[in-house]
Amino acid sequence: MKRARSTAASALILVSLAALTACGGDADSDAKADRPQASASTAKEVTPGQRLAGLMVTAADVEGFTVQEQDDEFLFAESAEEVRIDEQLCAPLAYAMNQLPLGDPVAGLTRVLSEDAKGPSSAHTYVTLTTYASDSAAKSAVADVKKAVRSCGNGFTAEASGGTSTYDSVTAEKVTPAGDDSLGFSATMTFRGASHTLHTEVVRSGDVVGVYFSVNGMAIANARPSEAELPAAVVEVQNAKLKS
Repeated sequence: MKRARSTAASALILVSLAALTACGGDADSDAKADRPQASASTAKEVTPGQRLAGLMVTAADVEGFTVQEQDDEFLFAESAEEVRIDEQLCAPLAYAMNQLPLGDPVAGLTRVLSEDAKGPSSAHTYVTLTTYASDSAAKSAVADVKKAVRSCGNGFTAEASGGTSTYDSVTAEKVTPAGDDSLGFSATMTFRGASHTLHTEVVRSGDVVGVYFSVNGMAIANARPSEAELPAAVVEVQNAKLKS
C-alpha cells in the first residue's frame, strides 16, 4: 500500500509539473506575440559601394562585351596622392585616364570592358563610378576636369609607380548630352615612336560621376599606332543606368 501511495503521489506531482510547464509555455508565447516584430519589408540600408555596384554596367546590359574587375597588377597608381604632375592643373585629366577618383568621393568602383568579337588585343574600356557626399561635391569634381581640358591643350606629364605617361596634347570633344552634366576630351601620346589617341567621357548624374576611358594597351606595348574609340553601346547603357 505504501508503494502504491508513493507511486500515486509521484504521478500526481508529474501531472502537476506538466500542467505548470504548459501554463508557463503559453504565457511565454503570449508575451512573444505581444512584442513588436520587425517588418519583413524593412529594407537594409544600402551602402555607397553597393549603390554603385547596382548602377555599374554589366555583361547582361551590353551584348558582346566581357565585363571584368580591374587588375591591380597594371595600375598606374594606387591613389591620386601617388601621382606627380608637371602641370598640377592637369591632374584631373591624369586621374580620369588612370581610373583614379576625381575630387573627394565616398566610394568608387571600376570595371573593364572588352568586345568579345575583337579578341584580347582590342581596346579596353574602363568605366569608373564614384559617389560623393553631395551633388555639389560631384559637380565640383567635374568642373575641375573642364578647367583642366581648357588649360592643358599643350599636354602634360604624369608619373607614378606604374611608370611615366607623357601626353602631347588634349582636345575637348563634343559628346551626346547625358545626366546633369557631361563632357568629353581626347589626349594624344607618343610611345616608342608610335602615336596613340585616347578618348574619355565624364558624366555626372546627381551625386554620382561616371568616367569612361578607352585605350589599346596591346598596340601601345607593341609600338603600333592606335586610336581607341569609346564604344557607343557601352556609353549609352551606362548613361541610362546613371539616370535611372
